[in-house]
Amino acid sequence: MHHLTDAGLALLTRTTATLHVLGARLHDDRDRERGDVPGWVMITLMTAGLVAALALVAKPALTGLFEKAMATIGG
Repeated sequence: MHHLTDAGLALLTRTTATLHVLGARLHDDRDRERGDVPGWVMITLMTAGLVAALALVAKPALTGLFEKAMATIGG
């Protein structure tokens, strides 16, 4: 039979209480109005990453297109 030490029992109690509070927050309608902040942060970072990657790939083509257009207008 396993016996918990006082420290182990305290840790188990705190963990259980924390999980209970988190579970209650998930079901609280007032918290749903705030939205999913970590999700929006992830979407923003992923979008910034995609824009940066596209800029690296498309920059030479866009530069060439711009220079061609300016040469046509200028001369």
